[in-house]
Amino acid sequence: MFSNWLHENSWEEAKKLIERSKGVAIIPVGSTEQHGYHLPLGTDTYVAITLAEEAALKTDAVIAPPVWFGWSPHHMVLPGTITIRPEVLVEYLYDIIHSLKEHGLDKFIIINGHRIVNITWMQLAAERCQRNLKVKVNIFDPAYMSKDIINKLDFGAVGHAEEIETSHMMYRYPDFVNLEKAVDNPIHPKDLYSVDPRYTHDTLCYVPSSIEEAKKHAQASGGASGEPTKSSKEKGEIYHNHLINNLVRIIKDLQKEK
Repeated sequence: MFSNWLHENSWEEAKKLIERSKGVAIIPVGSTEQHGYHLPLGTDTYVAITLAEEAALKTDAVIAPPVWFGWSPHHMVLPGTITIRPEVLVEYLYDIIHSLKEHGLDKFIIINGHRIVNITWMQLAAERCQRNLKVKVNIFDPAYMSKDIINKLDFGAVGHAEEIETSHMMYRYPDFVNLEKAVDNPIHPKDLYSVDPRYTHDTLCYVPSSIEEAKKHAQASGGASGEPTKSSKEKGEIYHNHLINNLVRIIKDLQKEK
């Protein structure tokens, strides 16, 4: 059966896949970390995977094997979380792109399933790749790529394992969601601070939470922040399709570039 996943093909099949892609590769990157009582540890990676799979089928882009780990020091408070130092992740992503460039891929889309905490090290890796390898690297982040629709869906602020992530998982991976276990932990406004890309007022920049702060969320809701009990499969479908439409547009534009 045909697959756009690089690791599911032989090297001969991969060569044809790369030619068909017009030089475009998707790299799904997420994390393995606690996501409350109701979502799996791999939620962030599954989010990146499902976006990559559907967009690739519509465009013939190559999909590199997913990166299952991110920078998650603030989630080490609960079992199962694996955090990788950002300086290691920069080198890791650089080597992935360097390897793929050797095989004819020169335009990359990194899908970030791990929210704002992954973006800083991704930017460092992307800049170095563009400078040293002469490739094009785009970072596709769902929170930034859904700003036009998120208010229409009446989703609350970006948190963790909240109604946005949970609704998306309910639509794409319903068997992984135990909504009856979800515990709300509403996000209260803080003066001059927000992590939500939609936020339009003055704000400090994001820094991962301290372990002390993470313990508060762990005790209050099993690690979630937001209101996952308001999640909806129907809203998750609208959200997903919006992201796919944007991702497909970006891939097709890259495929037109020489």
